[in-house]
Amino acid sequence: MNRSASQPVSLKRYTSGIQVLWSETADTAQLCDRLAEIAEEQPVALAIVWFSVNRHEPAELVSGLQQRCPSLPYCGCSTSGEVTPDGMQENGFIAILLPSRWFEARCAVMTDAANLGMESIAELSARHKEQFLESLTATDESHTQFALLLIDGLSYSEETVTVAIDRGLEGMPLVGGSAGDDLHFDKTWQICNGQVLSGAAILTLIDCKLPCRLFTNNNFVPTEHKLVVTEADPDLRRVNEFNAEPAALAYANAIDMKPDELYSGSFASYSVIIRFGGEYYCRSIQQLNDDQSLTFFCAIDNGLVMTLARSEGMVASSRQAIEELEQHVGTIDILFGFDCIYRKLDALHRQTTHRVAELYREKNFVGFNTYGEQFNSMHINQTFTGIAIGVPPEQVQAVEESQTESKR
Repeated sequence: MNRSASQPVSLKRYTSGIQVLWSETADTAQLCDRLAEIAEEQPVALAIVWFSVNRHEPAELVSGLQQRCPSLPYCGCSTSGEVTPDGMQENGFIAILLPSRWFEARCAVMTDAANLGMESIAELSARHKEQFLESLTATDESHTQFALLLIDGLSYSEETVTVAIDRGLEGMPLVGGSAGDDLHFDKTWQICNGQVLSGAAILTLIDCKLPCRLFTNNNFVPTEHKLVVTEADPDLRRVNEFNAEPAALAYANAIDMKPDELYSGSFASYSVIIRFGGEYYCRSIQQLNDDQSLTFFCAIDNGLVMTLARSEGMVASSRQAIEELEQHVGTIDILFGFDCIYRKLDALHRQTTHRVAELYREKNFVGFNTYGEQFNSMHINQTFTGIAIGVPPEQVQAVEESQTESKR
């Protein structure tokens, strides 16, 4: 890792050759310049760029990338915070560069994804998969192919789009994150190879020659409190009533608060969950509305039974999930992906932010804070979700010896 007063963009190079750039203060031109320098040093299969709209204007970012490194393939989206090798940051960027030695990638853009229709999305995804597999220079059973989805987090369409993509991919595993806009809830942005978009979904298919595994984890368990949706507007993801009472009142009573005391921190710390396929998944509340209704980050409908949840402990739950990954992947080189913004707010509310950040630094997790996550066919909330990449097999022993030495 290096950082200097004259270079506001930090860099970490991992054992596999994956490189991560990040900064909380650099401007867009500095980001583009640094990406161009790295792209010239080694062949890059894909750059994944996550950025704050408070500091980086999407059109300026795309224009800069086109001018400085026109041959660099990239995809990305706006965030509500970033997780870097240094820890949590606000209003900056993080870029992950996957080297061609270990990766091949191909992007497809779905503009106005909410109105494409499930059949069209499934067909596009199937065609994209076929073309990607045909384009691979070499593959064998040791390779892992997976899909990376970046989608507008304010499109109210993540569920249908994810289900349709999963249908088209026919078994290829998928992981993804919903773009944010620093909790303004106004407009999110997606970028891909010269395009500046909003309301879009970017589907990137990746072939990985290293040990690799997708994961998702949440830290909530059910309580005895049930909240039944008795009146809702599914198109707006808005619940008007729980248990035949104004939604905000019923929810506030369940967590021993008053409706006018509700805010993003309470929504983050007192999540509601639903049971699906034997597992519980969060359905996070986005905001309280003036009419006492509640708007959600995920799809809702009349008759849906929700359960108030309690936290098992974010740090312990995340550590356990990573240790399980280590059993499958071996020594992990890097974890990258998606950490829901409500996990960040929950950690802040419980004053455990420093412990979460320490765990992420220890376990090499980087990514961005999302408005939701995708895992295979599911759109979910309040999870820690992403991809674990293992150390190249020929370097495992050296890395393990180095880690042992550093702990002494």
